[in-house]
Amino acid sequence: MEYTTLGDTGTTVSRIGLGCMGFGGSGSGKLFAPWTVDEEQATEVIDRAIELGINFFDTANFYSAGGSEKILGNALSEYERDEQVVATKTFIPMNDDPNSGGLSRKTIEQELDHSLDRLGMESVDLYQIARWDHDTSIEQTLKALDDAVRRGKIRYVGASSMWAHQFAEALYTSDRLGLERFVTMQNHYNLVYREEEGEMNPLARKENVGLIPWSPLAGGYLARPHEETDEMRDMTVDQYDSPQAREINERVQELANDRGVSMAQIGLAWQLSKEDVTAPIYGTTSVEHLEDAVEAVELDLSESDVDYLEEPYEPVEAYILV
Repeated sequence: MEYTTLGDTGTTVSRIGLGCMGFGGSGSGKLFAPWTVDEEQATEVIDRAIELGINFFDTANFYSAGGSEKILGNALSEYERDEQVVATKTFIPMNDDPNSGGLSRKTIEQELDHSLDRLGMESVDLYQIARWDHDTSIEQTLKALDDAVRRGKIRYVGASSMWAHQFAEALYTSDRLGLERFVTMQNHYNLVYREEEGEMNPLARKENVGLIPWSPLAGGYLARPHEETDEMRDMTVDQYDSPQAREINERVQELANDRGVSMAQIGLAWQLSKEDVTAPIYGTTSVEHLEDAVEAVELDLSESDVDYLEEPYEPVEAYILV
């Protein structure tokens, strides 16, 4: 495993973060997905991640209605807390209570406490806002996050998918008011969705913000030939599938065959080749797939490889998934 610094925090994280969205097991309702796995299988993945050198774990309060946080916290309780970097998020409503979602002070304070309880931790290393809240002023959100840092419940604050102008406003507001700044941006970025290269990635580079992209393999679209499908891809294929995306997928296949590696390794190696990217958040429920992904850290792509993979891409309509 290779390691890098999380933004300008000085905190060291593995070049791949383990995304825990798939951990949750049985349940029902909109916050449960049919492809999540139970605690036993999830713990096997977490244990193997640590064996492979991964020290960066990303979850959210709304993943399996808190089930992911509980599983992650239970698994990590068997290890030295100081050796792991744990990130979680809030924004998506947890239930019918309107104050279980959004980014008001009330929501942030109560949902952070709930997350810490589920994780079994006194503090979380990185607390992220999952999206932009149009109903709450960014000043109120930042003040609530700043207070949580000062109380020792959060070490750093991060953000996720939003428009670059919104992120710039948030950073400017933090500087103007002397509040904690967002140190990371978890944005939507992969070989078949590169609109972030226009504004968000350059902004993050200029502001020394670490990029920890979600869905680095486009919901599995880049992990296998585009003709194949599974539950996860059925959920995401409409976001990505197009003639140009199919061409990129086929080039990933070709390069993987030439190099004797998997398509997933090529997709991750492409992202790791980008200087702006700190650590892709790779979500999996399989030990085998995890081991495969970690090998991508040692896979170097040449400039001509990168150019070949990128050449079919044409700009698509930018969007923020909520």
